[in-house]
Amino acid sequence: MIAVAARAASLLLRYPDDGVMDALPLVVDALPGMPADVAEQLRPVAEHRAGTEIGRLRREYVDLFDFRRRCCLHLTYYTCGDTRKRGEALAGFAGTFKAAGFEVVGGELPDYLPAVLDLAAADDSGWRLLRDNRVGLDLLVQSLDRDRSVYRHAVEAVRRLLPAPSSRDLSAAAHLARTGPPAEQVGLQPFGSVR
Repeated sequence: MIAVAARAASLLLRYPDDGVMDALPLVVDALPGMPADVAEQLRPVAEHRAGTEIGRLRREYVDLFDFRRRCCLHLTYYTCGDTRKRGEALAGFAGTFKAAGFEVVGGELPDYLPAVLDLAAADDSGWRLLRDNRVGLDLLVQSLDRDRSVYRHAVEAVRRLLPAPSSRDLSAAAHLARTGPPAEQVGLQPFGSVR
């Protein structure tokens, strides 16, 4: 049922288009078969989606995930920011998807959390990507919690599907929480402009 939980979290973290909303009853029906602590986290998100007017639900989603950088669903953003290093990280994600015989659909980048969860539901390499990028999940939960967003529960469910964080994971998350994602330094002149 871990695979089902990963797929459910993926659906609950996606933009609530018609296809995603049509799958909501399947998610609700699957909750009793999941580990209790995971189902407990996914249930409020499913209930929120079922009980909120669709236009409002979509506006809230876009406002949260598309206009707030700290609530980014792209895992490499947290560790790489908008730097050239992120391109390398994305290439690594893309290679993992290709090796597993999967393709990211919908025009999303391969580090898009719902896409990685879909991969994890079908292949162990998805779980490796999630473990390797746990710091992003930790920071995302913190940001969603500060915003009192119901979606924090879906990300917390994903964290509960992973092994407990190491002290190194916790330290890395604390450091990034203080400093933010890296900024590009290549090409910046250290001594001001040349005349």
